[in-house]
Amino acid sequence: MTEVPSPQLRISDQNRESALSALGEHMTAGRIDIDEYGERSARITAAKTRGELSEIFADLPAPHPRYEDAPQAVAAPEPAAAAPAPKPSGAPENWSPPQRFLAAIVPLAFIAAIALIATHTLAWPIIFVPIGLTVFGKSMWGHDWNHDQHHRDRRDRHVRDRERRRELRDSYRREPGR
Repeated sequence: MTEVPSPQLRISDQNRESALSALGEHMTAGRIDIDEYGERSARITAAKTRGELSEIFADLPAPHPRYEDAPQAVAAPEPAAAAPAPKPSGAPENWSPPQRFLAAIVPLAFIAAIALIATHTLAWPIIFVPIGLTVFGKSMWGHDWNHDQHHRDRRDRHVRDRERRRELRDSYRREPGR
């Protein structure tokens, strides 16, 4: 059985960073606009309790802020259900609009080029149009590459580095004689 934390429980800077990260994902997904992001991020920064953070995310689906610093279980943990395998970052659901457009147009361009060659409307060099589109797409996005994931990774790395610097600074302050 797990203990449900009180909404009056105070939150940490790490909880606020988690909430800001989750809010950024909602903005990236188009659930909120830039103005609403600014308003909600200001409320996150000013939030003091879990209840205040919960209110900010009440009308949004997952992801929500994570609270790793709380005690998770009172008794033995229940067996976890099998989680679905995470989708790779290059999955079509994660593609940007230009990637989706190119993925749709390349097969159509191949079909059109083959049809034009078969009807002798145009000469065979027309086949280089869809090949060129494919090469362009590969050079822009590469195999299994996602621009949004790149930015999330950079942001996560930045947060980890900031946390390491904070821990190092705090350890120097705790050590006597420094």
